[in-house]
Amino acid sequence: MRKYTPKDNVQKKSYYTDRFWVAPRVPSLDVEAGSHFDNVVKELSKSVSVKDAKVQIGQLRIVINAKDNFGAIKTLRDSCGYKMCSELSAVDYLAQDGEFEVFYQLLNLDEAKRVRVVCRIKNGEAVESIVPLFKSANFAEREMFDMFGIQANNHPFMKRILMPDDWEGHPLLKTYPLHGDEFASWYEVDKIFGKEYRDVVGPENRDPSNVDRYDSQRFSRVGYEVPFAAPIEEGNEQENPIAYSETFMVDYTTGTTTLKKRK
Repeated sequence: MRKYTPKDNVQKKSYYTDRFWVAPRVPSLDVEAGSHFDNVVKELSKSVSVKDAKVQIGQLRIVINAKDNFGAIKTLRDSCGYKMCSELSAVDYLAQDGEFEVFYQLLNLDEAKRVRVVCRIKNGEAVESIVPLFKSANFAEREMFDMFGIQANNHPFMKRILMPDDWEGHPLLKTYPLHGDEFASWYEVDKIFGKEYRDVVGPENRDPSNVDRYDSQRFSRVGYEVPFAAPIEEGNEQENPIAYSETFMVDYTTGTTTLKKRK
C-alpha cells in the first residue's frame, strides 16, 4: 500500500483544475401558471417558506429551509398526493459552499408527477427524520448517516447500515480517499490477527489494479511460471516458453478406431 498522505484539499482540485470533466447543468424552467406544479408550490407555501421552485427535466425542484423538511414533506404527502418517497440522500458541497445538499425524491402515482425537495445544511448539523411519514426512509436515512455522517433526529435506529459499526470516516465524502485511508488499510488485519501482527502480515493492498510482476501468489506469470509462492527477484527470472499444440484440431479418424462412413 502506498504511503498515506492527507487529502483535505481533494475537493478543490475537482473544481479548479481541468482534470475532471464537469457535466453541464440541466436547464431550469419557471413553473407554468395554472399547472399541477404551480398548485403544488402554492399549497406548500401555506405551511413553509419556499426559497425557490423550478422545473428540471419534467419534475419540480423545490428549495426549502432544512428546519422545514418534515412539514414540507408532510404537506406534499397529505395535500398534494405525493404518497411515495422513492429516494433520499445528500451531496457533498463542503469544499465549494461549505454545506451538504440533502434531497428527497417524491412521487405522485395518480398524476405521474415527481417532486424533488432540496435543503442545505452545514457540516455537523442534522435534519428531522421523515420515517413517521414514509417507512421507506428508514434505511435511506441510515445510509446517509453511514456514507456522509449526516444525522436524522428522532430516527428509530440511527446506526451504520453498510460499514462496520466501528468504522472510522464516511466513504462518500469527497475528502475520503478512493482506496481508503490509513485506518482502512489495517482494519481487517487488526480484526483477524490483531495489531501485534501488523509487522508480520503487512497492510492490506486496497488497489485492485496493482500488478506486481514478481508476485508468484496472485498472478500466473504466463511464460515465466514458477512454483506457487516461490521467491522471485529482479535478474533471476527464467523464461519458460509456452508450449502450443502443433495442430489446431485432433484428427480422431487415425489410430486404432475407424469411423464408419455414414449411410
